[in-house]
Amino acid sequence: MIASALSQTSPEPAPPPGAAASSSRAGRNLPAALAVGLGLGVSLILILLFVPKVFIAVAGTAVGVATWEVAKRLREADVLVPRIPLIAGGQAVFWLGWPYGASGVAGAFAATALVCMVWRLFDHGLRTAPRNFLRDTAITIFTLAWIPLLASFATLLLLESDGNLRVLTFMILVVCSDVGGYVAGVLFGKHPMVPSISPKKSWEGFCGSLVFSVIGGLLTVTLLLDANSMIGVVLGVGLVLVATVGDLIESQIKRELGIKDMGTLLPGHGGIMDRLDSMLPSAFVSWLVLSTLL
Repeated sequence: MIASALSQTSPEPAPPPGAAASSSRAGRNLPAALAVGLGLGVSLILILLFVPKVFIAVAGTAVGVATWEVAKRLREADVLVPRIPLIAGGQAVFWLGWPYGASGVAGAFAATALVCMVWRLFDHGLRTAPRNFLRDTAITIFTLAWIPLLASFATLLLLESDGNLRVLTFMILVVCSDVGGYVAGVLFGKHPMVPSISPKKSWEGFCGSLVFSVIGGLLTVTLLLDANSMIGVVLGVGLVLVATVGDLIESQIKRELGIKDMGTLLPGHGGIMDRLDSMLPSAFVSWLVLSTLL
């Protein structure tokens, strides 16, 4: 979280006279972004070390806000996702992993998807046929899977005997990926990765993410989880791949919606969803790798 504002960027021309000096090459207010990221990072570390179950409440709140941000942006683009069942059902998907594990998550997801389809079918009454029903329900279920379902794997990860350390490990590796991508991208970035989606991402930045994340994986898996260091290599590589893809997915969605950020809640960062884009798929891969190999 400390480096959430950092992205895999290539050097950009100097800002024009009069531009804010505090803006980073990534187009963000870097001091504000670092201050917010540092505060969030320290808070989450303390929670995971001393009151780990509180992390579920914090993450659940973030999931609810992120879902609301995305639903709001979609409705501004005339995609009528049913916000009430989507947000409420998303909370059920996330929270039911605590008492019921993967079965609770799967059951809540299926039930919420069904409720959202029925809600959208009749949201204009029984006598009016819905417009764009297939598009709106498909995007609704995509949003349900994208945010609450992927986030629920953080809950499942936390429920292990050393779950707080597993969650801390995956968060550290996402930060390593962000920092490595930013540093290498700014210093060496010359070859855009996917310019049609995210012009600032470079292959050099991706390599920097890979190096930092693998090193972070080796250290955290060995020191925090007391496990085979090769698991750290597998986890580090896996998280760089999905974190990068997660960021690209949100970039493409924002490009199609014609917006820069999903929200404005976090100074220098954008919205909550803008900070969860890489963490959501990383939570799933971390659960999969650690549950399988540890």
